[in-house]
Amino acid sequence: MRILISGASVAGPVLAYWLTRYGFAVTVVERAPALRKAGGHAVDLFRPAMDIVDRMGLAEAVQSRKTGTEWLSFLVEGDDRPRTVEVGRLMRVMSDRHVEIMRDDLGEILYEATRHDAEYVFGDSIASLTEDADGVEVTFERGRPRRFDLVIGADGLHSNVRRLVFGPESRYSTWIGAYLAVMSIPNYLGLRDRMTGLTGVNRMVGVYGGAHLDDARAIFMFRPEAELDYHHRDVARQKELLREQFAGMGWEVPRLLGEELDRATAFYFDSVTQLRMDTWSRGRVSLAGDAGYCPGPAVGGSTSLAVVGAYVLAGELAEAGGDHTRAFPAYEQEIGDYVRRSRAFAVGAAKRLIPATPGALRTMKQSVWLVNHIPTPVARALTSLGARGLRLHDEITTKDYQSHLTPRTSVPR
Repeated sequence: MRILISGASVAGPVLAYWLTRYGFAVTVVERAPALRKAGGHAVDLFRPAMDIVDRMGLAEAVQSRKTGTEWLSFLVEGDDRPRTVEVGRLMRVMSDRHVEIMRDDLGEILYEATRHDAEYVFGDSIASLTEDADGVEVTFERGRPRRFDLVIGADGLHSNVRRLVFGPESRYSTWIGAYLAVMSIPNYLGLRDRMTGLTGVNRMVGVYGGAHLDDARAIFMFRPEAELDYHHRDVARQKELLREQFAGMGWEVPRLLGEELDRATAFYFDSVTQLRMDTWSRGRVSLAGDAGYCPGPAVGGSTSLAVVGAYVLAGELAEAGGDHTRAFPAYEQEIGDYVRRSRAFAVGAAKRLIPATPGALRTMKQSVWLVNHIPTPVARALTSLGARGLRLHDEITTKDYQSHLTPRTSVPR
């Protein structure tokens, strides 16, 4: 059975890994001309995702590439006293098992684990999909037309597959009040094991390095009064908006938005947008990861959700013997609660990360004291009173599809 996956970031390679081990023939098409190494940003893998990484035999590789961020220090506008929290203590409030890793590093690990078993086609994209009773005829922007039994869109928030099959993104996207920008800069602050920054009402900025990074990342999050008008490929306009939103902010911001922004080797800007689809499967096509259920970049644990979603989709296809009419509904049923809870969590997280009022800013400062001074089990209990679902990732359990692995591809448990 031939399955085409669009997207080679995270969900796509995880899906390819498991599908090939269940005996499916997999092709992954990626618009980028090569494996993406465009700077990237740090992403989080929580317990259920790390358990899946373990089953893939990749835990050691992922651990070896963790960012190594141990401290989070930030100033508050109008207050010269820095607040510092140990990242390990903070994450233990949220999860019993967690790794922070650069997205590009994770993508490279997943690609290396799958490139010998799945066919990868770089520098191309799906142009059209025509479904009939026997499969899907796929045309590409560059390559020759091909037929597949199933097509999976794992091509991110601005999914091309979703647009072709379900219609424009505007039907399903909901802006949840914030924007995110990330850029690669020289590590002129000498950061290796910490993130440092400045936060104020409706805006925050941070800079972090990493154990394996030669450069650093600057991250900006802000909450404007209304949704901004720009095109997601208009970088000049995005930089202009960023400078407007952070005008007058102190600390390192003038330098970051001056010379560093002008010469940044990589720049990313997007709304913190949530996808709300009642179903993410239609006919012989389904969606995985951000393409189908992005809870919101940087606020909803979307990378962990993508890993779990891809694993479940592959497992349900194996359990159904490739019958998509059974597998796709089972897949959506299996992860539906996780998707809905991630959406709810992301809306609250966006508010907590970017305080909208002076009172919310004071609450953030008090939370740092709480994490630093109260034993983790107590902090978990107290924090959950004001942050519903804080441990939602650790509360997710996944099915074991091990019995469907082909004999020659048994993987470590």
